Amino acid sequence: MKKSVKKVLIGSGLAAGTLVAAGAWSYAITKKLVEIALDRKEDETVEASKKHIAGNPETSAFIKVRENAAEKLEGSSYDTIEIMAQDGIKLVGHWRSCKNPKRIIIAMHGWRSSWAKDFGLIADFFYNNDCHVLYAEQRGQNNSGGEYMGFGLTERHDCLAWAKWIGKQEYGELPVYLCGVSMGASTVLMTAGFELPPYVHGIIADCGYTSPHAIWKYVVENNLRLYYDDMMSSIADEMCRTKIQIGSKDYSCPDALAECKVPVLFIHGTDDDFVPVEMTYENYKACASQKRLLIVPDAGHGMSYVIDRKSYEQAVKQFWTDFD
Repeated sequence: MKKSVKKVLIGSGLAAGTLVAAGAWSYAITKKLVEIALDRKEDETVEASKKHIAGNPETSAFIKVRENAAEKLEGSSYDTIEIMAQDGIKLVGHWRSCKNPKRIIIAMHGWRSSWAKDFGLIADFFYNNDCHVLYAEQRGQNNSGGEYMGFGLTERHDCLAWAKWIGKQEYGELPVYLCGVSMGASTVLMTAGFELPPYVHGIIADCGYTSPHAIWKYVVENNLRLYYDDMMSSIADEMCRTKIQIGSKDYSCPDALAECKVPVLFIHGTDDDFVPVEMTYENYKACASQKRLLIVPDAGHGMSYVIDRKSYEQAVKQFWTDFD
C-alpha cells in the first residue's frame, strides 16, 4: 500500500496495520467505505479519500478548464424545476432551452459531482446542435433531496421520472435522449431496463460501470490497495440494502441492457483509472438493442470529450442523425 494512501485510510479508520484483518476491522473498514460511497455528508475524511478512490489525479490544467466551463454553464439562462421521486424525495433539475429544438437531452451527472461540473464542457455543443437540455441533480447530492446516493440503483427510477415529466410538457414530437457520465452513465443504462416512453429514442453513456458491487470491488482492490474479500463484500451488500433498500448485487447495467429496446452509444477512455474500460465492453456485450461504441485512446475518467472532441461530437451527431 502506498504511504500516502495508507496514511489517509488509517486517519479515517479504514486500515489496521498493513493488512486488513477479518472480523471487527473488516466491518469497520467496510462501514466507512459504504458511508463514503452512499452517504450525502462529505467531511474531511471523504474529501481526502476521494483523491485515492478516483485513481490518477486530474491535472491542474484540466481542473481549471472544467471549473471555467462549469461557471459559464451556471451563469447561463435556465429554469430550475422540481419534481417528486416515487419515494417522495425532492428532485431538482435545470432546464436550458435552445432556439430551434430538434431533440431533448436528460443529462445525469456522476458521483459526488454536479450538473455544471460534468456537463459544462459539452453544454455549448448541446446548445449549438439544437438540444433542449434537462440537467438533473442526482439524489443525495447538491440541491436534490435524500440522505443517500444509490449508484444508479435508486437513480434509475429518478431518471424515468424525469422522462415522464418531459412527456407531460408541450414539446411536440421531439425525441428524447438519456445521457450520463460516470455514475450518471450507469444510471441511464440501468434505466434502460424499464419500459421507456416511446419518445425516448436512445441512450448515451460515457464511462459507466457495470454494477455498484463491481465498481466498489475494483476501486478497493486497485486504487485503495485493500483486499476485498467475501466478508467485506457481504457486509457492504447488507449495509447498502439497509440504506437504500436494495443490495449492491441486486441489479446491474448488464441486467438492464439485456432488456434494452432503444439504441445505445457507449463511450469510454482507455486510460480510465476509476472505471476501467473493460466495464463498458461488458455493458456493450450485454446490450440487446442497436448499439455503437466509441473508445478514446489516452483518455482518463470522464475526459474523452476533452481528449478527442472531434470524434466524440461526430459519434454523437451521427447517433442523433440515425435515431432522431
